[in-house]
Amino acid sequence: MESVAVHPRASVTADDGRTRDRVSALLLEHGPQTASELATRLGISPAAVRRHLDALVGAGRLEERLSRDAHRGRGRPARRFHLTDAGRSSFPHAYDDLALTALRYVAASGGPDAVRAVAEQQLAGLEARASSAVESAVRAAEGAPVNRAQALAVALTAEGYAATASAISGGGQLCQHHCPVAHVAAEFPQLCEAETAVIGRLVGTHVQRLATIAHGDGICTTHIPGPLRPGNRSTPARPVPGERAAPASAPTSRTSTRTIPTNDRERTPA
Repeated sequence: MESVAVHPRASVTADDGRTRDRVSALLLEHGPQTASELATRLGISPAAVRRHLDALVGAGRLEERLSRDAHRGRGRPARRFHLTDAGRSSFPHAYDDLALTALRYVAASGGPDAVRAVAEQQLAGLEARASSAVESAVRAAEGAPVNRAQALAVALTAEGYAATASAISGGGQLCQHHCPVAHVAAEFPQLCEAETAVIGRLVGTHVQRLATIAHGDGICTTHIPGPLRPGNRSTPARPVPGERAAPASAPTSRTSTRTIPTNDRERTPA
């Protein structure tokens, strides 16, 4: 009979995860505590709890601070462990549900325009902060839309959007790999529309959303057009899938009215 290999490391990892979740829960319920206090509550040794605390601090879920009464009495100052914002965010919350309830009420009372006004107001602070960052970054440069998109990606990443910008033929793309309001925007597209308008103002040109996380895409992708090259106004640099580029040697007739089709995803609807 073939023996089954046992991998104790996997079970230890699962046990460690459960213990660390219990540590976080105790700090959430009872507030900052020392390693000794946590060890007593968990029923494990201080050395064992310290290992879990070190791992949680390294993951950014906890931070260690001197207690307020650290300098009273004799002996080494006591150090207490506190949950960080990242540690608190790991617990279930109802922020999305609250936002949906509020926007549903706004929509029922004032209609789509009222929801759009809320979205624009919510993004006003983000636009102000990102605008300062973009202007500072491109002041010494040409300030072209694609260059501004690079600076905007850095500013959006600082806001939690995990953004990147890349140059493509005919312009650039701004990609947001995380959307803090994706769950809400799935029901209220006014949030995406307002955000697209903010991006356009910050990069200084008309932009077009090609994909959004709220509608099931992997990332939010915004196309930023670049300067058009003479003679290349309608022909893409590479054939788009499903289309065929005109042969380079094909003669052009001045009386011909045929035009080469462009990518429907990058053409703004009339």
